[in-house]
Amino acid sequence: MATINDNYLKLKAGYLFPEIGRRVNAFAAANPDAKIIRLGIGDVTEPLPQACRNAMIKAVEEMGDRALFKGYGPEQGYEWLRETIAAHDFQSRGCDIDASEIFISDGSKCDSGNILDIFGDNNTIAVTDPVYPVYVDTNVMAGHTGEANEKGEYEGFVYLPITAENNFTAQIPSQKVDLIYLCFPNNPTGATATKEHLKAWVNYANAHGSIIFFDAAYEAFIADPDLPHSIYEIEGARNCAIEFRSFSKNAGFTGTRCALTVVPKTLTAKAADGSDVELWKLWNRRQSTKFNGVSYIVQRGAEAVYSDAGQSQIKALVSFYMENAAIIRSQLTAAGIAVYGGTNAPYVWLKTPNNLSSWDFFDKLLHTTHVVGTPGSGFGAAGEGYFRISAFNSRDNVNEAMTRITQTFKS
Repeated sequence: MATINDNYLKLKAGYLFPEIGRRVNAFAAANPDAKIIRLGIGDVTEPLPQACRNAMIKAVEEMGDRALFKGYGPEQGYEWLRETIAAHDFQSRGCDIDASEIFISDGSKCDSGNILDIFGDNNTIAVTDPVYPVYVDTNVMAGHTGEANEKGEYEGFVYLPITAENNFTAQIPSQKVDLIYLCFPNNPTGATATKEHLKAWVNYANAHGSIIFFDAAYEAFIADPDLPHSIYEIEGARNCAIEFRSFSKNAGFTGTRCALTVVPKTLTAKAADGSDVELWKLWNRRQSTKFNGVSYIVQRGAEAVYSDAGQSQIKALVSFYMENAAIIRSQLTAAGIAVYGGTNAPYVWLKTPNNLSSWDFFDKLLHTTHVVGTPGSGFGAAGEGYFRISAFNSRDNVNEAMTRITQTFKS
């Protein structure tokens, strides 16, 4: 008889966002006339930039011409896209990243889970708390953890609480850890990291032979010129860090799917016999074996992000969502609710009013205002008593949602 991967049975009640969907669907079925405004998941609402659409339309036409038709592309991504990314996103910021170290993929969420394929089962793993659930759940699925305790914390993780008291930036652990997940601008709290903060992590990782998984999916929303957009802006990061990026939020590719992962060729980890192994070679083999690449059409659309027109259009998109964030921050603050984030990140992290639990606030918000957000406890035990609101929606919906919330919770 076939057997299953029992590690899946360790997963708690349900992945956060499907559970939100279940509750919202049940409410909608019982209240068909309710106008629900969804500020929960970080899905974009505005159309793809015109430059990207034009490039993709042209690419579709090319696929109808035998002389220009493209079949299987390189698993790592077309060289013209990787060179453009290397020059614009990294080399322009002084980062020593070559096009050959960039891998194009269908999502940074996918890559942040798939990267575990090339790492062993005995690593000590550090995550912040609260944390993007994918980091935790993919390790559970891979068998890297024990069971969860009553707070939902898994044996095998080192949890690093991030709270208002430490500005939602994790402190360097006192013990040695092998794999470290960092996300800045942070999902879910909206916090950012200074170069000094990242330098401390890079120094720690290099001193202990650790690898940092750096999720920079929201770097385009950084407006402060003093804040780093890439961990490779930090000296020494080439020897200890893998960076994940995405076109989902800055260019609206959530439904189009295109992202990238950077694996420097100087990055190594230990084999069982103690020898050093280049991680680039392992990741390249993994991708070549399990992945057939992103479509030519989509990669042409991603390339157009870096055209003059594309840059202007995505800046307008980012500004639009950040204006939404500013509205959310100001309206909630005026209602007497403590808010964090939302200045260099598209997420606003709020303290639930009236000492409500995260899920109780979710249910109250849904049933009384018909607005959907994300319970902080779904991101980890330290997220209890907090709540995430996304700035990804139309201006009319954001304004209406804030009117409903402030009328209900105004102190």
